[in-house]
Amino acid sequence: MEVKIGVQYAPRELVVESAQSPAEIEQIVTDAIAGDGTLSLTDEKGRRIIVPVSKLAYVEIAEAAPRSVGFTVR
Repeated sequence: MEVKIGVQYAPRELVVESAQSPAEIEQIVTDAIAGDGTLSLTDEKGRRIIVPVSKLAYVEIAEAAPRSVGFTVR
């Protein structure tokens, strides 16, 4: 699962690869926003990403697509 987090006043987004389901990620984000605290996610390697909810611009949840290799013929 790929999660992209936009942070206000940051030139780049944070990209997190998570083993959690989209529903779990959505619930974590919703709870963080409702609690007006921090958004805390753990990636597949065990690293924690903590962002203050007041600085969130957006959160995009997407299935990780396999990367294609080679050329396509049209």
